[in-house]
Amino acid sequence: MKFATKATPQALASIADATRSVFWLDRPERPEPEPGLEVDISTDLVVIGGGFTGLWAALLAHDVDPDRDIVLIERTRIGDGGTGRNGGFVAASLTHGFGNGLSRWPGEMPALLSMGQQNLEDIETFIGLNGIDCDFRRAGEIDVAVADHQVAELREAAEEMNAYGLGVEFLEGDQMRKRIDSPSYLAGLFDRSSVALVDPARLAWGLLETAKKRGIRVFENTEMTGFEDQGDRVVLSTGDHSITAKRAVVATNAFPSVISAIRHRVVPVYDYVLMTQPLTDEQWASVGWAAREGVGDSGNQFHYYRPTDDGRILWGGYDAIYHPGNGFGPQFDNDEDSYARLATHFLQTFPQLEGIRFTHAWGGAIDTCSRFTAFWGTEADGKIAYVAGFTGLGVGASRFGAQVALDLVDGYDTARTKLQMVRSQPMPFPPEPLRTLGIKWTTTSLQRADAKGGKRNLWLRTLDRFGLGFDS
Repeated sequence: MKFATKATPQALASIADATRSVFWLDRPERPEPEPGLEVDISTDLVVIGGGFTGLWAALLAHDVDPDRDIVLIERTRIGDGGTGRNGGFVAASLTHGFGNGLSRWPGEMPALLSMGQQNLEDIETFIGLNGIDCDFRRAGEIDVAVADHQVAELREAAEEMNAYGLGVEFLEGDQMRKRIDSPSYLAGLFDRSSVALVDPARLAWGLLETAKKRGIRVFENTEMTGFEDQGDRVVLSTGDHSITAKRAVVATNAFPSVISAIRHRVVPVYDYVLMTQPLTDEQWASVGWAAREGVGDSGNQFHYYRPTDDGRILWGGYDAIYHPGNGFGPQFDNDEDSYARLATHFLQTFPQLEGIRFTHAWGGAIDTCSRFTAFWGTEADGKIAYVAGFTGLGVGASRFGAQVALDLVDGYDTARTKLQMVRSQPMPFPPEPLRTLGIKWTTTSLQRADAKGGKRNLWLRTLDRFGLGFDS
């Protein structure tokens, strides 16, 4: 199916009354703000960034040493940024999907798959043991083909994945449409065991509450503006105050970083999401979707979508917008053209839901790097470790990323730190204006590839050869 480029009147009507705010965060149970830092302090470990990576880093550090004094600071509020506004897919993949990992680290794939699956199991166990109410469900995910060339690609992917013991199922067109009824579906690839769904804001708030119960000090509205290496410790500046720490983990992801290695290797890419009103029983019956799996279509420009526990459908993706000069800020958090495009594509996919309304529309930055996966490094003679670049599949991989960062900052030699994935870094993006020109041409080339049956032009084939790219 070719997705429309021009918004329809029905689509525009469907988003007319949507509040421009994040559905997950727009609820009364959001915790009261934590205080900001108002005095100079000292600690054993400071974690910079209160998203999933930072929260997991603080909690995992406490697991290793409950007597360790740990401080976590967040520039805005816990759950802001990518943590509280994503689609809520918790994937076992540590490599932004099986295909990306296989193309980069084929020799490490058995280990990466095993570590990823264990990481997902550990997340589920932690949520259960700590009584975190976040609608965590091992629902699985279906990748759907919506163009002829994607059918063969999914069939081949299923064979490769099953050769590694992943137990995925290829669904022919009729099989696929019996599970979820859309005229756009030509086939599907069902991964029943490697993806869960979650309410991301409630998960973040649950992790925060658990951290506070363990005595981890949390300061919101506190931004790291610089650091100084003082030999056996580092001193972090936070505006009017400072934090002196033996060790630090930087987990700021898409936010502009004081670490130059992150600034050169990460660009913020803006992604947008819609949330429907709750569907009626009749509407759900028209769609099917009895198992309530997560779904994504298979184009270079792709949609991701999933049901919620109160009967809505979250629908996001497709556009991945880079603003020149690493443009970042709330002025980019809404894009009316993207909302209209998403609504139009939703009604193309589910024409039986014409007349439905969207209640929320939102967007924000994803931290993408040229290899699409997290990368790590250290500063200040190893006293600071950082991780960034998750590129849109960070809800699950963030816990693994935090573990590796703690291994590095504590000087532990582990199976994780031996991975080539951990020991290498992605190619940096070129400086401006080449950065903007390169990303724009890559985006245009990906759009043309989707329109030409997946055929990749010379530019994309060159990027593939060198393991480079641009994605959300």
